[in-house]
Amino acid sequence: MAKFIRIYEENPNPKDVDLVVDILKSGGLIIYPTDTVYGLGCDILNVKALERVAKIKGVKLEKANFSFICHDLSNLSDYVKQIDNSTFKLLKRALPGPYTFILPSAKSLPNPFKKKKTVGIRIPKNNIALDIVKKLGRPIISTSIRDDDEIIEYTTDPELIKEKWNNLVELVINGGFGDNEPSTIIDMSSNEPLVIREGKGTLEIL
Repeated sequence: MAKFIRIYEENPNPKDVDLVVDILKSGGLIIYPTDTVYGLGCDILNVKALERVAKIKGVKLEKANFSFICHDLSNLSDYVKQIDNSTFKLLKRALPGPYTFILPSAKSLPNPFKKKKTVGIRIPKNNIALDIVKKLGRPIISTSIRDDDEIIEYTTDPELIKEKWNNLVELVINGGFGDNEPSTIIDMSSNEPLVIREGKGTLEIL
């Protein structure tokens, strides 16, 4: 049965953040708010946790397209190849924000992702997500939690999320009602930025 805690985005309680990080470090799965939809995540270095997320999503881990939730751009070189100046400027302009950037992956990726040629990087404009990643000291992987409802793709009510995910994860964070519009995905792995999915955020950043 999942823990259910209320964390306020304006000023996340450090003790609550510590609890979340302890759960992540022990291999737990969490559902947490971002600046778009709620996400399912785990510690990027915990293979068993990663496998659980992949199983929930119905994909093989090595083929899964999970985003890496980062705190800022300082450790980007751990996960992506060296990027040019214009790409870096674009990332700096857009992040934190509701964007997922697909970038060429570095050779130093954690083992399950070694064969991946690209990686999705997210720095959400949400203090809860950012504080968790900062305290953990490394990214968490993330995948949006989708709804079975064909009309409403993403559940936004934390109480309903808890009800549905109670036996699948260790913790559900109530960060208030979420958005029902996912991030905009921009592929930066080739010469020109390519919008793969138009979601929240303005494309004027390009």
